[in-house]
Amino acid sequence: VQLQASGGGLVQAGGSLRLSCAASGRTLSNYGMGWFRQAPGKEREFVAGLNWRGTSTNYADSVKGRFTISRDNAKSTMYLQMNSLKPKDTAVYYCAVGRYASNEGGYSYWGQGTLVTVSS
Repeated sequence: VQLQASGGGLVQAGGSLRLSCAASGRTLSNYGMGWFRQAPGKEREFVAGLNWRGTSTNYADSVKGRFTISRDNAKSTMYLQMNSLKPKDTAVYYCAVGRYASNEGGYSYWGQGTLVTVSS
């Protein structure tokens, strides 16, 4: 599975962005999906996860109520809608595919990352 993340950019605090992650090489319908992020000088952390059916989600406390993960299996694409962005959301965001989990070890395939910068 190859994953291509896109949609990052520069946005002001309070703004919104939608990240996309397109997959190729294999159908994603049987996989869980997740988004992680890594801020400068920090370890990569879990942001959001979605099970293969799209019926169960899990979010980091820091993004609950602001971020929404979703998927379109027909398009082999996952999304992360980010609203009410804060400067502390600045990071490189990575998409991942594997099983439904909140730790990196649960995912087998990773995208290359897309940079999100939130200005104050």
